[in-house]
Amino acid sequence: MLTRALIVVLAILNLGVATWWLLRDEPARAPLPAHPTGVAELRWLPGGTDAAVAAQASAAAPTEALVEREAAPATAVAAAPAPAAATPTASSKPAEPVKAPEPVTAIAKPAPAPVAEKPVAPAAPPRCLALGPFADRAAATAAQGRAGNLLSQVRLREQPAASGSARYRVLLPAAASRDDAQATVKRIVAAGLSDYYIISQGDETNAIALGQYRNREGAERRMAAVQAAGFQPRLVASGDAGQWWLEGQLAAAAEPAQAQQRSGAAQQRSLECTRLR
Repeated sequence: MLTRALIVVLAILNLGVATWWLLRDEPARAPLPAHPTGVAELRWLPGGTDAAVAAQASAAAPTEALVEREAAPATAVAAAPAPAAATPTASSKPAEPVKAPEPVTAIAKPAPAPVAEKPVAPAAPPRCLALGPFADRAAATAAQGRAGNLLSQVRLREQPAASGSARYRVLLPAAASRDDAQATVKRIVAAGLSDYYIISQGDETNAIALGQYRNREGAERRMAAVQAAGFQPRLVASGDAGQWWLEGQLAAAAEPAQAQQRSGAAQQRSLECTRLR
């Protein structure tokens, strides 16, 4: 029953739409805009064999329309005062075409000639020398101060005596008693130091010896280790004293004789700069 009812409703709707479509009014066409005055009216000519006939039939109509529309402007022109006559030559001659500007050819400037770079002179190799001999380290240090900026990378070097009898001992000052010296030894052992003994006779009784060396460099390394442990040792030299030399790199603008004269050294020796590194 439901299906039949739906079919009937659809049939009624279709019938109503068809009836409305057949009985509706044609839509009103919008009026064409008014033709402007003084402009010829364009008409469409159908193609085919009847084109010539239609052209002959409509030939008279555009002419009449143009005559009627142009009558009023002609009258108005006649009533208006005549403007000054234009120059006949300007109106009769056709306008000459404007010539395009000719492209300007850019003149290429010659490239400047490359400037030859001046060859860089190679740097002069460094020069090093040794100044001396000096009696002790203090004298060599004073000579270093006098040389000033004539020397760089300076170091002091001790040259042992030719006999080879020079000795360097590292000592702690003598204690007031043997017991005080024993107490100092216990502190040395606790600090991790070895190679020590208590001097029991002579002018340095109850002093503690911490090593004897044949060169100053070894003795100074031992002193640095003892000082790092919190003690204050001293260096004692014995035998033939060695000689001290001042070694360094000579300034570029300086001469060896100049450095020797300023430092007060008795001699100068050439030295390889690799020994200073």
